[in-house]
Amino acid sequence: MQDRRPEVLVVSITFFVLASIFVALRFVSRIWIVRRLALHDYLMLLAWLIDFGFSFALFYATGKGLGLHDADIPVHDRASLSRANYAFTVLYSSILVFYLTLTQGEKVFRYANYATLVVVNVAGLALTFINIFQCRPVAAAFATSVPVNAHCTDILTLYLSSSPVNIITDLAILFLPNPILTRMRLPRKQKIILVVTFSFGFFVAVVDVIRIAYLQDAATSREIALRQIHLQNYEGNDFAWYASLSFMWSVVEVNVSMMCACVPSLKPLVARILPKMIRDTDGSSQNTPSDPPQLPSFPARPETAVTSNDLLDVTSALEATQADTEANTTTLTSTSDPRSMTFFDFVNMKKPANMLKLSNKESIAPNAITTVLFFLWGFAYGLLDVLNEQFQQIVRLDTWRSIGLHAVYFGGYLVAPPLVGRIVLKHWGFKATFITGLCVYACGSLIFWPSAVLTSYSAFLVSNFIVGCGLAILETAANPFIALCGPLENSEIRLNISQGVQAVGTVVSPLLAKRVLFRRVTDVSSLVDVQWTYLGIALFDVLLAVVFYYLPIPEASDEDLEELANRRREDNRAMVLGIPVVWVTLALGIYSQFFYVAGQEVFSLSFPSLISAGYPQTSLDDFTYFSIARSVFAVGRFLAAFLQWFLKPRWILLLSYIGMIVFSALCMTTTGPSAVAMAMMVFLFESGAFSIIFAISLRGTGRHTKTAGSLLTMAITGGAYFPFAQYAVQRARNSVPISFSVLVALFAAGALFPIYLNLVPAAKKQVDPVPNEHLRHPRRRRSSRPKPTVLRREKANPSQGGVFSRRRSVLLDPDPLPTVDLDLSSPYDSQPHSCSESSQDQIGMSLPVVPEVQFQRPQP
Repeated sequence: MQDRRPEVLVVSITFFVLASIFVALRFVSRIWIVRRLALHDYLMLLAWLIDFGFSFALFYATGKGLGLHDADIPVHDRASLSRANYAFTVLYSSILVFYLTLTQGEKVFRYANYATLVVVNVAGLALTFINIFQCRPVAAAFATSVPVNAHCTDILTLYLSSSPVNIITDLAILFLPNPILTRMRLPRKQKIILVVTFSFGFFVAVVDVIRIAYLQDAATSREIALRQIHLQNYEGNDFAWYASLSFMWSVVEVNVSMMCACVPSLKPLVARILPKMIRDTDGSSQNTPSDPPQLPSFPARPETAVTSNDLLDVTSALEATQADTEANTTTLTSTSDPRSMTFFDFVNMKKPANMLKLSNKESIAPNAITTVLFFLWGFAYGLLDVLNEQFQQIVRLDTWRSIGLHAVYFGGYLVAPPLVGRIVLKHWGFKATFITGLCVYACGSLIFWPSAVLTSYSAFLVSNFIVGCGLAILETAANPFIALCGPLENSEIRLNISQGVQAVGTVVSPLLAKRVLFRRVTDVSSLVDVQWTYLGIALFDVLLAVVFYYLPIPEASDEDLEELANRRREDNRAMVLGIPVVWVTLALGIYSQFFYVAGQEVFSLSFPSLISAGYPQTSLDDFTYFSIARSVFAVGRFLAAFLQWFLKPRWILLLSYIGMIVFSALCMTTTGPSAVAMAMMVFLFESGAFSIIFAISLRGTGRHTKTAGSLLTMAITGGAYFPFAQYAVQRARNSVPISFSVLVALFAAGALFPIYLNLVPAAKKQVDPVPNEHLRHPRRRRSSRPKPTVLRREKANPSQGGVFSRRRSVLLDPDPLPTVDLDLSSPYDSQPHSCSESSQDQIGMSLPVVPEVQFQRPQP
């Protein structure tokens, strides 16, 4: 007889006893060392009481047959086992409300901690009530056999559905304290101890993954993914055997969580009993001089003080213990007086560089780092495309619902940029927006876990929407970052290169998915295996967010953006139809971006149908053609970046739209290899348009640049709507080529923007790049205030083409251009040097009538 009861009991009892010891030591530390109890201490006590009932329910269920096959469980024990399982699941859900007890963070992370608390509490309460009312009527949950008129929800379905919330909160608890801890001004050994202490949550995440893996195994072993099975339907399902290890790991997870939550509160006790463990060997814990150096002063706010935080209890206990163990304790270190210390006194807050002051060479490193994000969302888009295709085949979705999956992804671009991306970007900058987008994207990847096991179309919709929101938040910051980081004359070049890397990601990920990851995804059980890939993606996103937190990402304030825009004030304030040209350009840019992305997605979704209808005798499959098309698209973006060294961006944009319209129309009239060639040309011409539209539309928006970037990102939502229209025309006319009339109309609508740029003189002057357009580095001057007689020269564009047509180097910045000093004292006091005709030509602007004009080249 196979029996899992011994290992279930031994492991569960061991971890419950260990958790009880940790809770007891926590209260010893808090009562006798710190001499203060807080709300979270009482919550921990309540959590332990629930944990006791939770663990006892498992012990009782094991005694009644949990861990045995159904055939080996006595009939008279089955009702008791059902009641024990019911109590077990309710208590497990309830404890989620209480075990998160360390979220009273500093002000910088307080909102994130509150968000984590809300998620844990809401999810825990929801799961608790769902478990309580898992059967209708509720009494059916206690019956040995479910009555005919009763309906019960399968308990493994509930567990698997809650798994993303568990992993997300585990990762949040793990990573939220570390940014503060690593920037504390403490001796290295103490800092390492604190980081390791607060990183014990890693074990909770590991146990959670193991537990979910056993849940997943139980679900697929019983084949519940395609049919509804409730908890009490024992015949033929062997629930007690399959679920026993899952329940055991649930007990382990809860008790490990409690132990990890108690560890930080044990530091004062350890410091008192074993003080040598926290003493630095480099002498940093020795007595300080009588007049210790003062830390830099920052504005202190009462609500940011650390006096009410466990973190302070830990650090102050460390210092107090050191003081007790030293011979002379007449002086205190600068970190031992918690009453006068605020958060900013022990956290290093380094001001980031100004991206608007960077030269081409200086901007290479930050742009390269940010380009990693472009590759990431290109990689994610390719994986989603292949995975959605596999999911559609397995659950047999029709075309309308398949397009719905695609539309929901782009629906995230409508919601996330204005509600999240713009707010974070305006208030906290590019780095915070990158981190937020990565975390949201990781959450969407984790939601794939239950949707794969349960083959739920609704769960797939939610997963795609959240992934779309995460990538939309990333694009809200990443595209403007690349466009602004460095001289603005090369904005379109930089953005096309980064978008080219993103296109490379869309080429690589489908190949990897089809040939390696999803090669044998033909049924539900094989689809479940794909979730490990998405777990890896989610963990990579979180780690990348942590890395970005520590990287010196340049920033740009609204004031600096406004100052840079004022360098071309006359160009930006020229009127078109009574409106400043910069706002007309932005509005038409958003309009063009909307229809461009709509056409791009219509063409991408209908491309396989075009090949099947126009060239049915081909020997290549759709995936091969798609790989070739994506490669052409990637090459086209790099080619567009190269051409902008010779041609103005507005010229290239006009040529791109002409090519898109012409070759889309030719796709309607050609067949065979010619139709394939025309389709490839559409991919080539549409490749560089996105970056050019985005960069041109941002020019001159000044302090509204970040808002403009979020609006341009919102325009990407155009990809959600028009695939429905194209498919409706295809069905109505029973012809794929005729449905491409929708594509031609979309590209023709978007072409209004380049026509405007090339025909309106004010628009041409406003959007054409000028040399060396970036804020100058600060120079040493005798006075910080500018003289009233100094007239700053407005930028002009002396070039007739791209970067290479300008009289300057691409990589090296020229000397700063001269300012104009207006000598207004008296035209007869002296004879200053008059400006020559050649100098006037070099300035490129007309000066107001003044007595004399004198040039002064600034000192280096």
